[in-house]
Amino acid sequence: MEDKSKISLKDAISIGIGGMVGGGIFAVLGLSVTLAKGGVPISFFVAGMIALMTAYSYAKLSVAYPDEGGTVRFINEGFGYSVFSGGLNNMLWVSYIIMLSLYSSAFGAYASSLFQITGNVVIDQHIFLSGIIIISTFINYYSIKVVGEVEAFAVIIKLVILLAFVAAGFWGITDNPNFQQLNPENWESPLQLIAGGMVIFVAYEGFELIANSAPDIDKPKINIPRAYYGSVIFVICLYIAIAIVTVGSLDFTSIGKAAEYVLAEAAKPKFGQVGFTIISIAAMISTFSAINATLLGGSRVNHEVAVYNELPTEFTRSLWGKPFGLFIIAILSLVIANSIDLESISTSGSAGFLIIFGIVNYIAFKKAKDVGANKVITLIGFICCFAAFFILTIQQSKNNLEGILTAFLIFTLCFVGEWLFQNHLKNKIDKSVKK
Repeated sequence: MEDKSKISLKDAISIGIGGMVGGGIFAVLGLSVTLAKGGVPISFFVAGMIALMTAYSYAKLSVAYPDEGGTVRFINEGFGYSVFSGGLNNMLWVSYIIMLSLYSSAFGAYASSLFQITGNVVIDQHIFLSGIIIISTFINYYSIKVVGEVEAFAVIIKLVILLAFVAAGFWGITDNPNFQQLNPENWESPLQLIAGGMVIFVAYEGFELIANSAPDIDKPKINIPRAYYGSVIFVICLYIAIAIVTVGSLDFTSIGKAAEYVLAEAAKPKFGQVGFTIISIAAMISTFSAINATLLGGSRVNHEVAVYNELPTEFTRSLWGKPFGLFIIAILSLVIANSIDLESISTSGSAGFLIIFGIVNYIAFKKAKDVGANKVITLIGFICCFAAFFILTIQQSKNNLEGILTAFLIFTLCFVGEWLFQNHLKNKIDKSVKK
């Protein structure tokens, strides 16, 4: 009999799907098509396979170490408390901030295009993206319950609209002349296809939220693995279907021009302005819910890292009744979203999570005997994550050097900052001992 106080398998899968089908697919689909052209479904498949292998490692670690800290706990279990583990956990925290910037940028792009096309009013997208971060921050400070209600409502709305978009898009798609764009002769090189998948890898990262809920999942040994695999496989199929419909509906030139709101543009050939409006509203609801959830999740990660003395203890304190980190995350997100372009934000987010997921795969490999993991699967996951990271780095260094340098600068600061902080703590302890 199911324990009503626990999270059911259905709800656990919903957490994974809700985490992945947030703002990522709305934000970066156009970018991926620009890189992979007609081979974009292959790009999503490759990225999905890496996510699925990583989900295997997460499932094993979540069962062995159920903790609200999730990834933070896994990293500390794998490497102990050190500058390296602290730097990695700070990277995870910063990656949440980058994701928040990505979602708000997507919200701004869809909101701006919707006003411009339906109301003939030109409003800078930075006004929208800044406004939604501020509004979401107020909501998080006001009530966590409201955040949960927004998320539950948004998951249903975005899935219904996306599934309807896919179903309608496939109807008669082979008669559309743009369907020929999916032929192999329109694919980019294998390296470019992988790079296209890695730039949009952020669209898959949300499954790791299941780890934070692991302590409350009913029948954990059975349901935790099912939740990971079920959510990731469903989203892989959904993303591939969306990619096929998009490339089969619009020519590459149109996709390039509407890269930041391409899903709404892809609805126009079949549904006209009404379709554009519905998808734009769905994107705004989806990214709004993703911003709310990421603010909450990021503040919790921030608090957890500070509890382990890998960030200053000030981050464990409250500000207006909520974690101090919530305010810091909101401020940093406003700065990043308003100063860095969408491709660079996406690159930084994907690079960060590829490194984190590669490390989690390594930890599962290292502790295979303790957690009951298959060493071959975890090793392949580790290799694939870092191979994908290097391919992304090479590709972006040619086309978006600023983006990759931004990512490296941000992540270097995570480790340098942790090293300085740990030295500060050591000196503080030494002075205390001498007294």
